[in-house]
Amino acid sequence: MSSGPQLIAYADRLGGSIKGLQSLLDGPFAGIFDGVHVLPFYTPFDGADAGFDPVDHTAVDPRLGTWRDVKDLAERYRVMADMIVNHVSASSAEFSDVLAKGDRSEYFDMFLKMSTVYPDGATEADLAGIYRPRPGLPFTPMTLGDRRRLLWTTFTSQQVDVDVRSAAGKAYLERVLGALTDGGVAMVRLDAVGYSVKTRGTSSFMTPDTFDFIDDLAAAARSHGAEVLVEIHGHYELQLKVAARVDLVYDFALPPLVLYALHTGEAAPLRRWLLIRPTNCVTVLDTHDGIGVVDVGPDQIEPHRPGLLTQEQIDVLIEGIHQRSAGQSRLATGWAASNVDIYQVNCTYLDALGGDERAYLIARAVQVFTPGIPQIYYVGLLGGRNDMELLAHTGVGRDINRHFYSREEVDAALADPLVSALLDLLRLRRHHPAFQGDCAIGGDDRRITLDWRHGQHRACLDVNFAEPGATLTTTDQRGGLRVCDDLLGGGLADLIPGSWQSQ
Repeated sequence: MSSGPQLIAYADRLGGSIKGLQSLLDGPFAGIFDGVHVLPFYTPFDGADAGFDPVDHTAVDPRLGTWRDVKDLAERYRVMADMIVNHVSASSAEFSDVLAKGDRSEYFDMFLKMSTVYPDGATEADLAGIYRPRPGLPFTPMTLGDRRRLLWTTFTSQQVDVDVRSAAGKAYLERVLGALTDGGVAMVRLDAVGYSVKTRGTSSFMTPDTFDFIDDLAAAARSHGAEVLVEIHGHYELQLKVAARVDLVYDFALPPLVLYALHTGEAAPLRRWLLIRPTNCVTVLDTHDGIGVVDVGPDQIEPHRPGLLTQEQIDVLIEGIHQRSAGQSRLATGWAASNVDIYQVNCTYLDALGGDERAYLIARAVQVFTPGIPQIYYVGLLGGRNDMELLAHTGVGRDINRHFYSREEVDAALADPLVSALLDLLRLRRHHPAFQGDCAIGGDDRRITLDWRHGQHRACLDVNFAEPGATLTTTDQRGGLRVCDDLLGGGLADLIPGSWQSQ
């Protein structure tokens, strides 16, 4: 499995279509990325939750292209796509049939009702114990045929939960998995899988039943020739447990810990995490969602279990983001915006650092040097800032970091020294032989070193968060050392010998 950089992008927001996205990967981004996570391109890609509420999860939205376009993309890059496990759109053909026919529909058992989990009714303790990422209970009353029922809707009333234990639910997931892998998808991201299995008397989040389900689904994906990335926000020990059982997990703790270190100069929490984290990770700083807080905090279900940051440190982190973004993140986060997730802060990563470009490149260098597969979100790749106009238009908090780029805007961003430096950093990560070896992690309460070695080759990042400042040291093709201590000053390109860049 390649560990080179990957891009994360919506095809409609970067390139305008699947072919348009590939033209950017083949053109101005040539030689940088090994793979691409194409965010939901199913019918429709622009539903109530930006494609995460598919009406038809097995079809490419014709406004974006066809499965042939996905296969063409997959011939050149490892394609990752979302398998939205927990729910489907309330407008899907299957659920529309259930609405019309009730229990006479062949799809009736595909959708989870409250009574399925609580056939004898639920106690107050049962309901209070359900873990949910949004405020309120996860049920919506709907009339199925001629009978009023309570449907599980973990996220929104437009996203109806699948009963993944039912024969109809299992058949549905198998159809989706087959469509993705037949279409060339090599990496399947299991979206919201932590909420997919509901069990009475539990939190219904990442229970033993959930782990068993993930094991089965991962085995099914592997039988189709695909790797599995599990998407779960939660206590850091949960990520350690999941990582031992699947191909890949996200390092969602990295983004807030790097921000905290750059905001305060305190590197100890980051260093502690780097020493214990799993290495079969996809590293991110930003994604289509917000910057996670729950991933570094105390356990939400068992609050006595401490996190990587204390509550006081989390408060400092969140307030630091709000202050550095001039209050823009506050307008896009929590109760201030619809489609809320109370455990994330919505903001571009550059704005979370107050627009400090050198601090931003230090953060990206830490991401790129941290063991795992670095995925770069398209807005972050292009040095994007908070899109307050889009936020005002939609009222959806996450849209602050989901800008629609025209080709002219892409070209303008590519001329920015910040973007040029970031692209050089990614080229270094993809082409330097040192990253084929092992990484030694060092430092102290103010400093982090990430030192990669493979044979005679070396690539070392030394970050002093107290300044902050960073020094990059690499070997050239003859084993000599090259040093860059100004990531924004154009020196990164000198660390990548020409013949390595062309590989």
